Amino acid sequence: MTQALKDKIIEVCDTKIAQKGDNVGLSVYAFFKNKNDNPKLLMEAATWWIETHQLDHFEKAVKIKKMIQ
Repeated sequence: MTQALKDKIIEVCDTKIAQKGDNVGLSVYAFFKNKNDNPKLLMEAATWWIETHQLDHFEKAVKIKKMIQ
């Protein structure tokens, strides 16, 4: 996973945790705009999320942040 994607995931996790608390859940799509303008990056994140770690559709933001760090 690229450092840019890791940074983006941590940024989104931090924002969502600050807004909604430690119990907030995210899906892999939370890190992307509604428009699929970078399919390669989306596939990189989806591969990490689904194939590599076999995560559920929604996971706690604190868990995802910890895994990325």
